[in-house]
Amino acid sequence: MPSALKQLGIKKAIKFFYTTILAIIYKFMIFPQMRTAFLRLCGAKIGKGTIICGGVRFINLYRTGFKGLTIGKYCWISEEAMFDLADNINLGDYVTIGQRTMIFTHLNVGYGDHPLQKHFPTCQKPVVIQSGVAVSINSIVLTGAFIGERSMVMMNSVVSKDAKVPSGVMYGGNPGRTVRVLEEISKESEKN
Repeated sequence: MPSALKQLGIKKAIKFFYTTILAIIYKFMIFPQMRTAFLRLCGAKIGKGTIICGGVRFINLYRTGFKGLTIGKYCWISEEAMFDLADNINLGDYVTIGQRTMIFTHLNVGYGDHPLQKHFPTCQKPVVIQSGVAVSINSIVLTGAFIGERSMVMMNSVVSKDAKVPSGVMYGGNPGRTVRVLEEISKESEKN
């Protein structure tokens, strides 16, 4: 029996096959309304007015399936964004996910007998992005991250594993850190 099948088990292997078929069907949905309707049909919770652009990918569907995906109202998911559904991903209302942004809900260096497992044990945790957040182009959001409402994750940034991004901040870099409080920006523009 192949190592992957032995570690997954037959039940998960069948689910893997089934969800791979769903992902292939999803790729042929050419209009945002079709994509949204298909994802809802497969169990995702998606609010009204949300647009999911072409090329958005979902990995590890065999774990939570599309039921692990919750997207609020009036969100914009840009081209080539990637969602790891090993655990739940929850996006609030008015969230923008930039092009080629990746959201991961698990860490796994390989099979159970991989030599790095003792240093980097497998873990999976949900990712929560609250309402009014924008995650810019090419950013990475890692396992267990929480991004507070009305925050901006700057382009090419990494929101580290288990990071708690406060509400109302600009957050950027690798590793990410609070760059500026957005209220300060508002006060500066009021002065001018």
